[in-house]
Amino acid sequence: MPAAPLSILHVVRQFLPNRGGLEDFVANLAREQARLGHRVRVLTLDRLFSAPEMRLPARETLEGIDIERIPFFGSHRYPVAPSVFRHLGDADLVHVHAIDFFFDAFALARPIHRRPMVATTHGGFFHTNAHSRLKKLWFDGPTRMSVRAYEAIVACSDSDARLFQAIAPGTITVIQNGVDLDKFAGAAAPEPRRALLTIGRFARNKRLDRLLATMQALNAEGPDWRLRIVGVPSDITAAALTAEIDRMGLSGAVTLHTGLDAPAVRALIGQSSLFVSASEYEGFGIALIEALSAGLVPVAHPNDAFAWLKERHPLITLADFADADAAAGAIRGAYDRLARGEVTRGEDLSDYRWSGVAARYIAVYKAALAEAGHGVAATAA
Repeated sequence: MPAAPLSILHVVRQFLPNRGGLEDFVANLAREQARLGHRVRVLTLDRLFSAPEMRLPARETLEGIDIERIPFFGSHRYPVAPSVFRHLGDADLVHVHAIDFFFDAFALARPIHRRPMVATTHGGFFHTNAHSRLKKLWFDGPTRMSVRAYEAIVACSDSDARLFQAIAPGTITVIQNGVDLDKFAGAAAPEPRRALLTIGRFARNKRLDRLLATMQALNAEGPDWRLRIVGVPSDITAAALTAEIDRMGLSGAVTLHTGLDAPAVRALIGQSSLFVSASEYEGFGIALIEALSAGLVPVAHPNDAFAWLKERHPLITLADFADADAAAGAIRGAYDRLARGEVTRGEDLSDYRWSGVAARYIAVYKAALAEAGHGVAATAA
């Protein structure tokens, strides 16, 4: 238990009730820090990008987390929320998640609010190649300037660390993402099934189009394979995805599942044997670690994050989903090994437990407070 609890303000553009990797990360970290005795709040936007017409309550407690929400204008790519500084309250430290308006605004206003700050990169804004030249200019300009205002920049993967070392050499700390290993533990179907599952936002970088093409290739020899797509709409709507499934003649083989809670997702995992992802970019790959904890056998596209995880977890098969036939072959191979009893499930995932991740973040906070001259307000639990 901390000797003197910190008052921590997490700032993130989207949060509960929205679901996704970023939202789950902040929720789990906030819960674990509260369990350790710290005072924790989450500040976020008052509308979900997936349902912009609905305004959420200004204050709410969800899953035991105190949430404050503020209005914004502009694009969901860079939502502007000028009232953010009215909500600092008694925060000893501000933890900004991702590289967006909040990251830049807190840096620019540092001389005024004078709060110690930590930021976690979460992949920056390079999830797709869209507007790549503009992104590079922004990264080398405003982002490079904003980084200097933070006591600590935490990368959640080695690939993120390499990216940010270019603008903040020697100052990046790597803390792997925490994962709730109990949520889906051992949930996979006990017997091998030709049933695939993918979890994530319906976003262009996830390349669900390539997953659908792979399903066509899998079922070319007979309609035995099933794919369940679990997630929330992002820059691809559920209606658009459903239309594409129908157009490709996959309505009997592919099902879409949106807005599910954890027990409902666990039930779908129980009907599946393999996890698949064609994602071109991941900040870390939480869904893949959750799949391993469930006992699913992953087949994933070799982006930087998944390639890094493959080095640590041999059960993962990497396949280029740009080649549907090759990806289908990799999936068949993984299934055949499972059916022959050649796959040993139960990887050691202890490094991802939230208790250890939260303790590492508290250590970063202590160093940030000391660097800012605020003293050390707490000891790591």
